[in-house]
Amino acid sequence: MIQKYITLLFIFQLLIEINCQYVQKQREGHTATFIDNKLYILGGLSPNNVGKDFFYFDFSVPFNTQNLLLRDLSNINTVPSHFGAGSARGGVNNDTLFLCGEVGNTATATIVYKFNVQSNSWNTPITTGIKPTLYDASIGTIDHNGKMYFWEGIGSIIAILDTKNLIWEERSSIGAPNIGLKSAATLLPDNKIIYMDSSVDNLTQVYLYDTINDNWSTKTTSGTVPPKKLGASAVLGLDGQRVIVYGGTTDPLNSLYELNLLNFEWRIPKTSGKTPASRTSHRANVVGKYMVVSFGLGYNQSDENDILLLDISNNDEYIWTNEYDPTPTISPLSTMPFHKSSSNISITGAIVGSLIVCALIILLLYLWNKNSCRNNKARNNTSLNNQGISGSPNIEIHNHGREAEPLDNEIVHNHGRETIELPVYNHGRE
Repeated sequence: MIQKYITLLFIFQLLIEINCQYVQKQREGHTATFIDNKLYILGGLSPNNVGKDFFYFDFSVPFNTQNLLLRDLSNINTVPSHFGAGSARGGVNNDTLFLCGEVGNTATATIVYKFNVQSNSWNTPITTGIKPTLYDASIGTIDHNGKMYFWEGIGSIIAILDTKNLIWEERSSIGAPNIGLKSAATLLPDNKIIYMDSSVDNLTQVYLYDTINDNWSTKTTSGTVPPKKLGASAVLGLDGQRVIVYGGTTDPLNSLYELNLLNFEWRIPKTSGKTPASRTSHRANVVGKYMVVSFGLGYNQSDENDILLLDISNNDEYIWTNEYDPTPTISPLSTMPFHKSSSNISITGAIVGSLIVCALIILLLYLWNKNSCRNNKARNNTSLNNQGISGSPNIEIHNHGREAEPLDNEIVHNHGRETIELPVYNHGRE
């Protein structure tokens, strides 16, 4: 009887914690942050509702996007309802969810929120520096030093939050283009942020902000140039040499484009699987070998899943799929200064392994040679003993450069003791 009550209690708790129907509804302007194999979804704007929802999907296990399970954390969420905010994984140990931007939908100084994924708790840290007013932080980008860059596409200020030291910084955006809100952006391997203009009819130009040298540059593109991509997303390919752009308005037929970073040429990549409709105001993350698209506008929930998976491990053909496989994949990010690629690791391992083998061979040769010398010395001493002479270590036998053959009346010096003459036999050795 007790076991039945325990079982019912467990099922009741499971129904409370895993609730797909209550939380999983179409939304835009939410945040999606990947930490410790969990994709945390927070806030957003859904029909007739400014979101306070907070939940995550578990990416440590296989799943099918047609049958998603999530953990609802809305009951512990202390962040005001919001949309259009920016989030990132940062902090001293790179294990904290940071949220800032248009929190509460008021044009006031930005408030920073931190979520501890270990204790499942929120807090409002104290920051220093001048707090900016961010109307749209959705294209905020974090670098590999834990600094979040916020530039809305307009205005003269780039706001930077140092998530390790909790300091706000400001940089001038003189020379930056006026590209409007809701542009796509992502960080490149050379610590530059690439921005896709959402205010023009096509993407014949892209803009680069150098986070190290604090300057802007423009690149003219070629190839199959995509039209305006308002509300699109951009992620870096697994090889660090291409940017994958998904969604946006005005191009319902081709929702996916790829920009080669070596020659800045656009192309429509080859794909297989069921191609989804183009979405806007969604979020895109790279998880393992997948580009993971979450929610957005422009799709029918009865026809498509809220979460889309694009396998980008093969540059020759991407695959739209419903099946997520958490098995680690080899990522050739050899151009990434912050990332040791698998190929580099393999080469390093091969070199280290070869050095170890060589060292072992040298050690074995040394021990064999030392043992051979010891055996030779033992045989010489035995030969001397057979002639009635003690194998004293003070006895020195001289050949004086002659061949090792039986000699008569060879002189043996005993260093202070009586010198005697005796025949010495080397038995054919040097």
